Amino acid sequence: MTKTKAYFELIRLGRPIGLYLLLWPTLCSLWLSHKGVPNIKLMLIFCLGVFVMRSAGCVINDIVDRDIDPQVQRTKTRPLANQSISLGEAYIILFILLCVALILVLQLNVGALLWSICGLALAVLYPFCKRFIAAPQLVLGLAFSWSIPMVYTAGGFVLDKGFIYLWLSTILWIVVYDTFYALVDKADDLKIGVRSTAILFGDNVGLITGVLQVLVLVLWVMVGITSGLGQFYFYSLLFAAALFVRQQFLIRSSNPEQILKAFTENNYVGLCVFFGVFTGLLLGAH
Repeated sequence: MTKTKAYFELIRLGRPIGLYLLLWPTLCSLWLSHKGVPNIKLMLIFCLGVFVMRSAGCVINDIVDRDIDPQVQRTKTRPLANQSISLGEAYIILFILLCVALILVLQLNVGALLWSICGLALAVLYPFCKRFIAAPQLVLGLAFSWSIPMVYTAGGFVLDKGFIYLWLSTILWIVVYDTFYALVDKADDLKIGVRSTAILFGDNVGLITGVLQVLVLVLWVMVGITSGLGQFYFYSLLFAAALFVRQQFLIRSSNPEQILKAFTENNYVGLCVFFGVFTGLLLGAH
């Protein structure tokens, strides 16, 4: 593996699924907070911020997990795990990414800056959580949804009911799809002693994630009602619901590729919801 390829792998440049899963809630919050006409400057800052902080989060995760990753089938080829790059190089890349993130956040108001400090703390904390708490996915849910309060604060908007429903639904949605992701590593995690909701839920993982998906859909309905979105938004939720049902069938497979597909298809769930928000605001209730 060449150095350049290893650096790209470290920030997951060739695996954009995490970027998409961060981007959809961010775009939803931008459109909802601005009532369909987002500020161009804020949109550019947050879209770039999503890329930079997702990349930084991957580097932080790999630095913390450099002793665990070689023991897990899915992660043993990561650059730090296979030693294709050094720990020092990883820290340099992380420093550069955080400098870019700082430049971006300094374009925002003081409130957003304070939120960003808490967001960085969550990004650093999350990789350690799997060693100490049974449900580290809850921390990831907060970390991955942190752009939502940042968007509202940066725009000077009131944290209303629509915001609360959007944030809570996103946190629960993240818990669900990251539980699916953890299912792929469940056997290795049990051997190592790493914790996850995939292990915590045990044989009831399908039931519990199914109930959470229903709650997510209910909260998304409440987003539509409180934000005055039109009928196309609610139609989009039907597609999201169909994808949730499909995911429940996929996770019942013993094939890791099928389980991983249940995780990756949440990209389409996010796309459905954002499309609904976009069209709902564009067309209103007509």
